[in-house]
Amino acid sequence: MDRIARTIATEINARPEQVGAAVKLLDEGATVPFVARYRKEVTGGLDDTQLRTLSDRLTYLRELEARRETILGSIKDQGKLTDELAKSIAQAETKAQLEDIYLPYKPKRRTKAMIARENGLEPLSDAILGDRSADPEALAHAYVSDAVPTTKDALNGARDIITERLTENAALLGELRDFMQREALLTSKVIEGKEQDGAKFSDYFDHAELWAKTPSHRALAMLRASKEGVVTLDIAPEPEAGAARAEAMVAAHLHTRSDAPGDKWLRKVAGWTWRVKLSLSMMVELMADLRSRAQEEAIHVFSRNLKDLLFAAPAGARTTLGLDPGIRTGVKAAVVDATGKVVATDTLYPFQPKNDVSGAQAAILNLISAHKIELIAIGNGTASRETEKMVGEALKLLPKTVKTPTKVVVSEAGASVYSASELAAREFPDLDVSLRGAVSIARRLQDPLAELVKIEPKSIGVGQYQHDVDQHRLSQSLASVIEDVVNAVGVDLNTASAPLLSHVSGLGPGLAEAIVLHRDQNGAFQNRNQLLEVARLGPRAYEQCAGFLRIRDGSEPLDASSVHPEAYGVAKRIVSVCGQDIRKIMGHDGALTRLRAEDFVDETFGLPTVRDIFAELEKPGRDPRPSFVTASFTDGIESITDLKPGLVLEGTVTNVAAFGAFVDIGVHQDGLVHVSQLADRFVKDPHDVVKTGQVVKVTVVEVDVPRKRIGLTMRKDGGASAQQDRALKARQKRPFGSKGKDAQYAKKGKNARNSAIGDALSDAMKRR
Repeated sequence: MDRIARTIATEINARPEQVGAAVKLLDEGATVPFVARYRKEVTGGLDDTQLRTLSDRLTYLRELEARRETILGSIKDQGKLTDELAKSIAQAETKAQLEDIYLPYKPKRRTKAMIARENGLEPLSDAILGDRSADPEALAHAYVSDAVPTTKDALNGARDIITERLTENAALLGELRDFMQREALLTSKVIEGKEQDGAKFSDYFDHAELWAKTPSHRALAMLRASKEGVVTLDIAPEPEAGAARAEAMVAAHLHTRSDAPGDKWLRKVAGWTWRVKLSLSMMVELMADLRSRAQEEAIHVFSRNLKDLLFAAPAGARTTLGLDPGIRTGVKAAVVDATGKVVATDTLYPFQPKNDVSGAQAAILNLISAHKIELIAIGNGTASRETEKMVGEALKLLPKTVKTPTKVVVSEAGASVYSASELAAREFPDLDVSLRGAVSIARRLQDPLAELVKIEPKSIGVGQYQHDVDQHRLSQSLASVIEDVVNAVGVDLNTASAPLLSHVSGLGPGLAEAIVLHRDQNGAFQNRNQLLEVARLGPRAYEQCAGFLRIRDGSEPLDASSVHPEAYGVAKRIVSVCGQDIRKIMGHDGALTRLRAEDFVDETFGLPTVRDIFAELEKPGRDPRPSFVTASFTDGIESITDLKPGLVLEGTVTNVAAFGAFVDIGVHQDGLVHVSQLADRFVKDPHDVVKTGQVVKVTVVEVDVPRKRIGLTMRKDGGASAQQDRALKARQKRPFGSKGKDAQYAKKGKNARNSAIGDALSDAMKRR
């Protein structure tokens, strides 16, 4: 454990003692949000980001240590463990290094080298290595037998033995891996006859770039193109000089320094070993690394986008009309009150085939009048702009005495998935599936977090090649994001749904359902202590969840804050010193200005916790989400054909990828602001400039109607240099010359690579 703690401490910029304390808490069942918020003294103030990294790395390093012990035991059982070998195993820092060391001792299937040894050819390989001045062919004559008919067969057997030694040489493998990681090229070539079917991958029909610098989105695109049989992929050094350097590195481990017959023959063996064996294994390993690296980046991008979306500003507890646009099936309408309860539904038919615009507008005006609607949420799918226009015309007909509701276009991603889900069926058993989407649209405007947690994260549509990544790893990452956001915002215990409660620290689907059932049967909770009356919710779960649950206007004022019940004593000491009622102090700026947090530190609660209590008393239950703002779409701009270069529009960021940001400008097709167009400065990470849900002002740069592509810019110059940027990108697209398949591969080696790639890549991924 000390070794693991030291490794993680270095990676997260902490002390080993901090890591050890955090690991102990996590192993005992504490959640990351709980440890980050309420155990700052124990961990020395590790934040949730550090703790998430710690948790991920802890799993990997524990697996590494378990594998280290397994390998040591295996080699020891073989009677081959030496002090030097044990030291090498102990010093290995990655699974790949461990497996390199273990390779010569790993039980394996019958190989050509084994057959050569059985045929008595190992002395021949040793003789060639021992006497470089001797002619290998002359030496081979002595080993001709019934099992080895010719000298060529004898030399091939000796070659197989030497090759196996080279492919199991951990030092050589490490050198080649470092070389390939620095200088290997990732190349893609279109498969003849696939040009038309794979037109969307045309950028990769003849492409080459450094493996080390391939961004995740391009890597995933090429991997998908390969999976769909459009292109072939290869990872290899530059065909001429690079391949020669790789062969020289292999030859160096055979100590070939002269032009003696033995050295010449061994150099040919080194070249053959690289071309037929090591280049394949290196390619497979780097392909697995590329996929893993690209997937991790894609998952990271998805997680950041989801976090931004969940942290989006809520419109608040206001009566809202949700409209789910449709043409032939009608526009579904649902009114929810300030608490999110459905109070009215309807279906409007302003479009074909009925074209009942006046009837639809009359229905909207009636709903506004009857329910005092403040907000109108319009889904951004098919017929969204037409619906928005129809609503706008209807609002003009409102009497001046009626306050005009604010209309907002809302992303409806995942609404249809939710509508057909078992959860929606339980929540609205008597409501038609088609109307449930309108309810979801209305509620996600009121409180995006509370509604979006009901939807499978992968259905929300803020990912990048999300179906091409490890689905288990993606689900884990997204679940962590939801947990962090839900607990950062806090949850109203008396209004939260079971899906929202299930993400609270220490709870889960079972306890969340139990809380809702208890609430339905016994009425609203009056204080946090009543949670202990919930079936199956014991002291451990209570400790984890209590601080993240809020009770407004309950019997204990502190229950409306994020102060944990275990620290109520400290909070009440602070209040008593003020000499005022706690309700008068909470939420009043300046009430604690004369007090020093240091004066309330005790043996249990240190300065970080006391400062948090001070902050909560001043602003109890504060919401970390920003204020609510909306984008205003330009009138008359309703489809992609209405766009012209130079047009300045307002829109909402719907997705942020490694290569830029997608923006909804109200034309049913998101536009792309390439990373080079996000600002008047160099931008490495688009997330540094924009976030999902952010309202931005953009300028149209180009419009490709047939391909449904819209180029946007956020530069002050209106994207004047966009064309130059694209020209530069085109020139830089192929930094290396291409001469077809690398000439370095002999036909046999090439066939070996192609036939083994699938199985070997699968094995390499398992090995990781």
